[in-house]
Amino acid sequence: MVYAYIRVSTQQQSHEGQEYEIRNWCLSHGLTVDRWVTESVSGTQRFEKRVLGRTLKRMKRGDILVCTELSRLGRNMMMVMSILNLCSQKGISLYSIKDNFQLSDNLNAKIIAFAFSLAAEIERNLISQRTREALAAKRQAGVRLGRPPGASAKKERVLKDLSHVRAWRAQGKSLAEIARRYQIHPNTLARYLKEAGETADPGLPPPENQGNEG
Repeated sequence: MVYAYIRVSTQQQSHEGQEYEIRNWCLSHGLTVDRWVTESVSGTQRFEKRVLGRTLKRMKRGDILVCTELSRLGRNMMMVMSILNLCSQKGISLYSIKDNFQLSDNLNAKIIAFAFSLAAEIERNLISQRTREALAAKRQAGVRLGRPPGASAKKERVLKDLSHVRAWRAQGKSLAEIARRYQIHPNTLARYLKEAGETADPGLPPPENQGNEG
């Protein structure tokens, strides 16, 4: 079957110019359009969500798709490339009149398939590179990466800083104030201190009666 695809960006634009070009081209090449596919939609919208996507899904090997120019298929190169690659995989011949472009079972199809796979690989590499650069920038800014430190790591910090904790308590700071520095519950801090042989804060209930927060 021969499908003719026409796309305009707005309802106010006319399909007639593209239809005229396609009819004349098909007449000169001995083709008859079996189905006209028209839609009024921005070319930036994903083709899978457009009438074009549903049409390509329905088309079979040996079918032909005719359009006036490749920009009717999509407004960016990656989208056009993905459409051409899909046509190549399904064995659909595509003719773009103004571009004088033909995609069929020939060298063009092989070039398109190679170019698309190369473009996809380049895009994956660029994403990976951007991710590495973003992580490096965060490290340089002092941002801690990975999962937040667990309870054992927080406990080690408290035990390592016992001299500071003693000094803060001597200055009259409450366990709640000190616990906030370590992002733990005051009862958890009291338990750590008791395990380290430090005097518990008399204003708090005994740590062994509390849950294991933190």
